[in-house]
Amino acid sequence: MILGDELKSKGVFYTALAAVPALFFGLILVFVLLIGGQQPPAAGSECTPTGESDADLGDLPPAGVAGYSGDQLVNASLIVSAGKALDLSVKGQTVGVMTAMGESSLKVLDRGDGPGPDSRGLFQQRDNGAWGSYEDRMDATISATNFFKALQKVEGWESLSPSEAAHRVQRNADPYHYTRYWDAAIQVVEAVADFKGLEECLTNGPQVPGAGDDLPWSNAVFCPIGGLCPSGAVSPLGMYNRECTDFALWRLNVMAGVTSDPWKFHNSNLVLGNAETWIDAWNRQGWATGKQPQVGAVAYYAANVGGAGSVGHVAIVSAINDDGTVAIEEYNGMIPPNDHKYSTRNIQPDEVSAYLYFPRDY
Repeated sequence: MILGDELKSKGVFYTALAAVPALFFGLILVFVLLIGGQQPPAAGSECTPTGESDADLGDLPPAGVAGYSGDQLVNASLIVSAGKALDLSVKGQTVGVMTAMGESSLKVLDRGDGPGPDSRGLFQQRDNGAWGSYEDRMDATISATNFFKALQKVEGWESLSPSEAAHRVQRNADPYHYTRYWDAAIQVVEAVADFKGLEECLTNGPQVPGAGDDLPWSNAVFCPIGGLCPSGAVSPLGMYNRECTDFALWRLNVMAGVTSDPWKFHNSNLVLGNAETWIDAWNRQGWATGKQPQVGAVAYYAANVGGAGSVGHVAIVSAINDDGTVAIEEYNGMIPPNDHKYSTRNIQPDEVSAYLYFPRDY
């Protein structure tokens, strides 16, 4: 058996023991065959409106939607239509509405602000040649089209949070400035695009059903650091009990809808190694990895990164918080006597070495 090293940093203690040696490494090799080398589509990328056309604005509630009414809703409809004309996903359309809310409250403003006195229009686009003429910036459809074209040039924008995606285009001081407008944007797009169930559609990415300390063998014996593994220390998944790798593999099965034998992913036919080797197999087979967090992704720490020692560490992204931090759940992330137990914490998105994305075709 290969024992992992202790990993101590900022009061956090990790161990990442390997599973029974010959069983671990192929897990990723099989995973990658499921999807090839393509980035998994982000939530909202396949959402399709239920209505065949935009809603009749005259049928909208007189009191408005989410605090927006009249010309504001007309402008929102024009933004959505501009996104549709570019075959942009409904997430992209909603990002556009959210951005205009944050920039102009969905009004075509003929004025700028202190940082950008030459800014104009729904998106407060600058007079720098990148956004066309004054007339273009003051035209709802043209300005929205130019915003969306710039958004489409942002690599991996659909994997970003909506506010970060908008920030990559607008380049304002606060990348999370638009977060407060996201819920209202969803409501407005639902109304002006005749789209029912938009919020559910936009959150249909890989979720973590049963998130929490739901590991069935959470009280099983485990291998002590530097000691001999007792009998029964190997989990039903072929991992050492209650290691970070054991829990991560359990969660991948849960996300695939499997919580008992026969397992979807098991080390008798799918082989991993210590946490540090997970990304090696991912990369060899072309399975998607990246720097942007996604719910359900593996948060991967390479050896000696972020407090991880020579065997690395893995956790599962359970949420992306409004302030941009990433909530993770993990096992064996605490110092004794709380080692080999479940815990959660918030991390900075760039703290990890990479995010390893869970396959969609499971």
